[in-house]
Amino acid sequence: MEYTRLGKTSLKVSRIGVGAWQFSEDWGLTEYQEAKDIISRAVELDINFFDTAMVYGGGLSENILGRALNEIGVKRDQVIVSTKIPGEFLNPEDIYKSVNKSIEILGLKYIDVLLAHWPPCWHNYPTYKYARAMEKLVNIGLVNYLGLSDFPVELAESFRSSLASTDLEVFQIRYNLLERWAEEELIPYAEKCKITVQAWSPIAKGALTGKYTPENLPKFEDVRAGEPIFHPDNFSRIWPIIVKLRELSEKYGKKPVQIALNWLIMSSPVVVPIPGAKNTQQVEDFVDSVGWRMSYEDWAELEELSSRINILQSIFYLRYRKF
Repeated sequence: MEYTRLGKTSLKVSRIGVGAWQFSEDWGLTEYQEAKDIISRAVELDINFFDTAMVYGGGLSENILGRALNEIGVKRDQVIVSTKIPGEFLNPEDIYKSVNKSIEILGLKYIDVLLAHWPPCWHNYPTYKYARAMEKLVNIGLVNYLGLSDFPVELAESFRSSLASTDLEVFQIRYNLLERWAEEELIPYAEKCKITVQAWSPIAKGALTGKYTPENLPKFEDVRAGEPIFHPDNFSRIWPIIVKLRELSEKYGKKPVQIALNWLIMSSPVVVPIPGAKNTQQVEDFVDSVGWRMSYEDWAELEELSSRINILQSIFYLRYRKF
């Protein structure tokens, strides 16, 4: 396993983490023993970075993750767990109550990294108010480090300027080979400020695994079916990338998903992908995406192919609304 520093801290985190959104009704993995096996295998393979959120399964994901880590017998300081507080909870009183409840549900005594999950755009809580409240949790020892998920640079700057004794150490950003808007502002900012980027959806909700083809897209009942990336018009645009990943997987003796994750890791020193796993084989696949590097020429070819892609988010609306 490769490791990197968490932000500006001295902590070492695995270069690939595990996201725990899948431990919820959204993704259908709610059987505890199956989830525990996934977490246990990740720990066996030296992954020490796990991410969850209060809204994933209404606390189910946090409960499964914390319970499993405790039952496996991992020492508390051997794993780094991040969780996220939704924007609706970012008034100070809600912050204190919900974080205390989150620690109780996790059963891990403290939270390593607390991230605001998204800005409180519907409730208009001032940035300095929730920044200071979150910093207080660091000062009293319930939280070790702070982060932001799905925030623009402008709000990140405002948040950081409100802090007195700590700083941001983590950004969580949607980032993968097909969706690269984060490279315009967020990732350069993170590199400059030495902030770790947890790349969520690093395999584009499974589009980069090679499992899907233009003739075999997610069925209606699959949560992925509503993702614009799987709309036939968008998927036809990304198909050349899938074909190239398959070619490179044969060249390197790897799977397409491992090529896609390796590309991310090569693209920035601060990026730590946090894919979700639905079985232990997928965990093993994720681990085999690190510890090696594709050639610059192959990385550059993927860079060039993916730079042509623009996933249209409005595509369902534009296609089906007839007014």
